[in-house]
Amino acid sequence: MRTDIGWRLDPAVTFLNHGSFGACPEAVLEVQREWRDRMERQPVAFLDRELPGLLDATREAVGSFLGADPAGLAFVPNATTGVNAVLRSLRFEPGDELLSDDHEYNATLTTIQAVAARAGATAVLARIPFPIVDEAAVVDAFLAALTPRTRIVVVSHITSPSALILPVERLVREFAARGIDTLVDGAHAPGQIPVDLEGLGAAYYAGNGHKWLCGPKGTGFLWARADRRDRVHPTITSHGFNDPRTDRSRYKLEFDWVGTVDPTGVLALPAAIDWLARLEPGGWPGLMAANHELALAGRDRVAAALGVAAPAPDAMLGAMAALPVPGRTSDQDGAMLAAHLVEEGIELPIVGWPVRGARRSIGDAPASVLLRVSAQRYNEPADYDRLAGALGRRPTAE
Repeated sequence: MRTDIGWRLDPAVTFLNHGSFGACPEAVLEVQREWRDRMERQPVAFLDRELPGLLDATREAVGSFLGADPAGLAFVPNATTGVNAVLRSLRFEPGDELLSDDHEYNATLTTIQAVAARAGATAVLARIPFPIVDEAAVVDAFLAALTPRTRIVVVSHITSPSALILPVERLVREFAARGIDTLVDGAHAPGQIPVDLEGLGAAYYAGNGHKWLCGPKGTGFLWARADRRDRVHPTITSHGFNDPRTDRSRYKLEFDWVGTVDPTGVLALPAAIDWLARLEPGGWPGLMAANHELALAGRDRVAAALGVAAPAPDAMLGAMAALPVPGRTSDQDGAMLAAHLVEEGIELPIVGWPVRGARRSIGDAPASVLLRVSAQRYNEPADYDRLAGALGRRPTAE
């Protein structure tokens, strides 16, 4: 791994898991420390009087990067919190269907299932093939799963277990034409691929700042379209619920204050966006392209070591790629391989697919075990060579 760029990652560990929790550069952490020092010098002034304006300025910067109306941005700890805020705000009836797919993040699926169970509704999954040939297979799977009872669709912009960029632009249009709102789980998208929320037109979009934007931990966002903002409330009800002020929207009043939290990570997000833009001559487009190319090269090296073909076309990948591990057919197999790689000094996720929340019944074994590699500017080709070598020494599955 490169140690000359500005991240504080342990040089003794080959870190190929930027997709899980990201990694925050030292320069951004320093900006957060400056915000924290300012807050601690006068906490009341900072949190009571200054913070609303500071959050508005941050909304402007983050909204510009995301192609989003800043008025629709609310800051939350992570994308899962944003997904919960939307689904727990909406009201469903017995017989309604909440549609998602079997490549989704486990926490998203459990939220859908809990909300559906509370209302007497049904959680439905579109079954997307993997390996996959093209985007049309995604669209076909979702359209086949729609019924007259579908009330909302929850879909990832980039899937967590399989690292696929899904055709959310087309899916949003298809659902909207049928009068169905879409909630996009964009946990992995901002900073990995271009995001244009106004152009996308989804009703709701939840994302993370701590992953590919490399912001501090606990920096997520929820965006709601203008005609849907009055339907969404934070999962914690606090003073904003009955705040008498009229100079700020109820959406801002409720989400901007959910109790005492440390807002300094969110306030450092513009610095993270600016810092990363300087890493490549082409700015953010150059950074995304470089990470994409490295991810493809790393995938090909690891696929050769595993003796498998690439399970998805290059165009459906960003800065991550997932590969099936031959001979691994249980969650225990995946855990054993992950432990082996940790002993080899390599960090990356290995998961059973579909994840638990997408399996047909509790206790079912996964269809396959997936290994996912990430590529960020601190990675280099030799990192994937080390992984390939370690896989050649992997223990036999029991």
